Amino acid sequence: MADTHQERPSHAGLGRALMSGGALSSDWAPAYAAVPRAAFLPDLMWPWDMRAGVSVPVSRTDDPDAWHAYADADCPIVTQWDDGDHTGTAPGTVSTSSASMPSVVFRMLRDLDVRRGHRVLEIGTGTGWNAGLLAHRVGRENVVTVEVDGAVATAARAALERFGTPVEVVHGDGFEGHPAGAPYDRVVATCGLRAIPYAWVVQCRPGGVMVVPWGTHYGNGDAVARLVVSEDGRSASGRFTGPVEFMKLRAQRLPQVVHRDYVPGGVADGDETATSVAEGEFVAGPFGVLRFVLGLRVPYCLQVVAEKRDGARPVWLYGLGGDRSWACVQFREGRAARVWQHGDRRLWDEAEAAYRWWTEHGRPAHDRFGLTVGADGARAWLEHPGNAWRL
Repeated sequence: MADTHQERPSHAGLGRALMSGGALSSDWAPAYAAVPRAAFLPDLMWPWDMRAGVSVPVSRTDDPDAWHAYADADCPIVTQWDDGDHTGTAPGTVSTSSASMPSVVFRMLRDLDVRRGHRVLEIGTGTGWNAGLLAHRVGRENVVTVEVDGAVATAARAALERFGTPVEVVHGDGFEGHPAGAPYDRVVATCGLRAIPYAWVVQCRPGGVMVVPWGTHYGNGDAVARLVVSEDGRSASGRFTGPVEFMKLRAQRLPQVVHRDYVPGGVADGDETATSVAEGEFVAGPFGVLRFVLGLRVPYCLQVVAEKRDGARPVWLYGLGGDRSWACVQFREGRAARVWQHGDRRLWDEAEAAYRWWTEHGRPAHDRFGLTVGADGARAWLEHPGNAWRL
């Protein structure tokens, strides 16, 4: 492995910050120092500017100082837009490949509990940095990484070879795993899932660990599921460790929901009621546990939170899977929220019931929920697998 790079002060500083924040554990510190993210990033990239709240183009050729500063920052960096169809320096429409925040990367590697000699299957190669970190830990011969995008796979393979860690990079559909290299001791996904493939369970040995960002189509957020494969190898089960947000496995992206397909007229077409649920209770950020819980308890539903204007904020719920039911709750400062619903499902009633269920159970956080995956699909549960419901 080529580990002769000169560590930059900014890279060392980020490492100290990650350790003090609890993301980087001492056993992963050597890999962090030896395998810098900068070695795997393209010359033109689009880091997320935390202050401005937008992706900004940064060129190593035009501004090497800014490029290195972002490379050594705890921010996500987009490396591809629009499945590679994007051209130019301005951000594209949809980000489709990236380098994740280092804090997220190392929290997931900690959850993976990978040891030297373990065989690891990674789904979603991206830049190749995560595969390089794993190779430093377990040996490059023990890492297989699968990438669906041919151009991304080629670039990552080249970066790994330049760095001296030529792990096996497979261009293919990660949904199928990589049975030729099975069994694996560990499986880790660096993309968001809406259904965890049973093939991954089968390809992971009994007692092996799977770390997967998982969520529902209710929102774009995910939560990291740490699953242990059962002794009979027929299921995997475990708790969630915390919220994240990843680009989704391409086969599981949600098709665009067009508002006028649901509401060709206006909210007056729906049945009007009211609710005592307050905006501050119901509208949480992308990493809030309530949105995660609503996704578990209100299946096949998408929530869209509109911007607040003149003190009013509409929140829309759209049925999925061919259902055209919809609901709109309009929160307004100082007044009771108004609700309109239309279609076979009463989506707001379902959402409010899910909210009441969450509060009645003590507002449980992500780590009180878990997931069990078997040949017949997935079941979510609260506190223990016996208290489960099918998704």
